[in-house]
Amino acid sequence: MTSDPAYLLFYAALLAPALGWHLWSRRRAHARGVAALGEAAAAGLTEPASLHPAIDPSRCLGCGACTKACPEGEVLGLVGGKARLVNPTHCIGHGACESACPFGAIRLVLGSERRGVEIPRVGPDFQTDVPGVFVAGELGGMGLIRNAVEQGRQCIDAVRRLPGMGRGDALDVVIVGAGPAGLSASLAARQHGLRALTVEQETLGGIVAHYPRGKLVMTRPWELPLHGRVTLRETTKEALLELWQRVVRSSGVDVRYEETLESVTRSGDLLELKTSRGVHRARAVVLAIGRRGTPAKLGVPGEDAPHVVYRLVDPAQYRQRAVLVVGGGDSALEAALALAGEPGTRVTLSYRGASFSRAKRENRARIDAEVRSGRIALCLESRVLEIGRDSVRLGLAAGERSIPAEAVLVCAGGVLPAALLRAIGIGLETKHGTPLR
Repeated sequence: MTSDPAYLLFYAALLAPALGWHLWSRRRAHARGVAALGEAAAAGLTEPASLHPAIDPSRCLGCGACTKACPEGEVLGLVGGKARLVNPTHCIGHGACESACPFGAIRLVLGSERRGVEIPRVGPDFQTDVPGVFVAGELGGMGLIRNAVEQGRQCIDAVRRLPGMGRGDALDVVIVGAGPAGLSASLAARQHGLRALTVEQETLGGIVAHYPRGKLVMTRPWELPLHGRVTLRETTKEALLELWQRVVRSSGVDVRYEETLESVTRSGDLLELKTSRGVHRARAVVLAIGRRGTPAKLGVPGEDAPHVVYRLVDPAQYRQRAVLVVGGGDSALEAALALAGEPGTRVTLSYRGASFSRAKRENRARIDAEVRSGRIALCLESRVLEIGRDSVRLGLAAGERSIPAEAVLVCAGGVLPAALLRAIGIGLETKHGTPLR
């Protein structure tokens, strides 16, 4: 009876709308993906800034689960029935796409064929070539706050399994750095009863403490040891730091500020850390020092002048002044935006590239708006040649140009502490689109 043509026509009529809708939605998704790829290529925004997904086309069945899971919007798209990274610079390494893929077609990688990223060589437990020395957070490629917090916690899980914990007079672990990863590791060590000490060369928060005032920190929910679930979605830098300060006070963790790590050496079965304030002996060390502790310099005359700075603390101090901001990442764009919001401040933004390929979409959009309004003067494909007392000489494609600049803010990234890592004995490797571990 089921082979009766009338029945077949009936079922076909029922299925036709669903099939038509499916085919239409696939074609629409393909068109969106192709358009996004084209726009990214035309704008020169083809290089991911950080950790990002790599898709294995032999495993991908084009179900679209990854595109729906991404909290940043259209980072991934469907092109030709397969997932593709269509907006590489929008990706900030959440990893939700990897978890959502039911076919194991996605893995998170660092760097690309064109742009390598150098990081310390670590094992699955975050331990380096030097037994007992671990790496967590931005130094190891985990720049996103939620990911860094999780890695700090996981580091301590590995540390507490080392032999000898809790025995002898030495500390169990010294955590170097009090940014997101270091704070999480410090709290986890306290939670598990380890004898721990945290040293921080500046202040609580690491790089977050140096964001411009009022900067919104985009976060997803994450678990902070001894505190619980943090559900902030959008917040200010000040509110986030205040939360961390409350947690540190209530937990009783031992954090010593303005203490800089100088060396780590082996002393029998212990590690000996020399800092700017003394010597500490411990069974383990967690390096959560970030990648940008030493600002990258321009290598031009005049950059050592007192009006040249590498961090923006308070935009208000530059009111009614001409300021040049140098750089093309989020820190440079956010600094320029903060300065442009001050009454009478005249802001020029200089970047050597043709586009802001390393900055978030919302920051690029806000810069475009400020340039159109005249509050920011933009000099792309430019380089600083010389810094004078109240002006800067720029090199442009059409020649040289001198612009007023009573202050110069350089946001050119930071220098990986390679010398310190190599002195400790930690090997480095360059990632060209390969997994972290």
